[in-house]
Amino acid sequence: MQIVDLRSDTMTQPTEVMREAMARAEVGDDVFDEDPTIHRLQDMAAEKLGKEAALFLASGTMGNLVSLLTHCGRGDEILLGDRSHIFLNEVGGLSALGGIHPHTVANQDDGTLALEALENAIRHSDLHYPPTRLICLENTQNYCFGSPLTPQYMDSVAELARKYGLMVHLDGARIFNASTALSIDVRELTRQADSVMFSLSKGLSAPVGSVLCATRDWVAKARKWRKMLGGGMRQAGHLAAAGIVALETGVDRLAEDHQNARTLAQGLKRLPGIEIEPEKNPTNILFFKLDHPQVTPREFLEQMDAQGVKLLLMEGGVFRAVLNRMVTREHTASALEIAKSILTR
Repeated sequence: MQIVDLRSDTMTQPTEVMREAMARAEVGDDVFDEDPTIHRLQDMAAEKLGKEAALFLASGTMGNLVSLLTHCGRGDEILLGDRSHIFLNEVGGLSALGGIHPHTVANQDDGTLALEALENAIRHSDLHYPPTRLICLENTQNYCFGSPLTPQYMDSVAELARKYGLMVHLDGARIFNASTALSIDVRELTRQADSVMFSLSKGLSAPVGSVLCATRDWVAKARKWRKMLGGGMRQAGHLAAAGIVALETGVDRLAEDHQNARTLAQGLKRLPGIEIEPEKNPTNILFFKLDHPQVTPREFLEQMDAQGVKLLLMEGGVFRAVLNRMVTREHTASALEIAKSILTR
């Protein structure tokens, strides 16, 4: 049976070119900073994102946590969205391991944090308050319909941060989806941030890894935090080789995922019981709600799965579908036909 897995773009498999590059990679001990393939990946990533240096890590969650630990001390406070991945899906690591206090600001539907609300959340010096050190943004904003933050908005947040002596960290797990959707160079979205993390293992299709980019001195400090967290991976050049291929070949094809997402959203809108606004889904992530007189969300999930289409069911009958390299235009059409057969019986 054909499987169409729409649960996440983390489901992507490495390409044959990646597999060959991994097998042939020249490696060394990365804890001793002697792996040439990792050096190449880090140099490539830093250049692409307009930063001085980069650091290869095992995952996006590790990349974000290392960033927070490098920026903040115990008892410091960060400002971040109430729908951000760091706040919702990273196991509270900033508090458990860093003693860092999260102060949430409401995400708007377009992924932004209202500038006035953000400014009002900044703590002023007071004996009773934790000191605000860092603003965290997410681009694209996963739980806000995969929305990309614009350079203009990034500029405004950076200006606010500088006004109060704060730093800015960008969770750019899908930053290349953002630059693709906005048809701009990715550096237009990263130049405002003091640190940026992006994932290799989502739409870019590498099997493992994320990269953290910042100044050379900051990355040197982050490298020590990575080691403390168990992220010294020795001969990890085999993994970095896939990341190099991902950056060389994976970015330009992301537009296909966005187009397939639009096709899926428009097709779902025509089906009974499905509530979706296609214009709110500008990249590869869709959210839709099912309110059908005869088919419950759980039944829809199970019947789709039985016919080879995997979706993520969230609270309140809301589904998430994420398009990726493993889901072709033909797969998208097939998924729509299966959904139609279930909802129009």
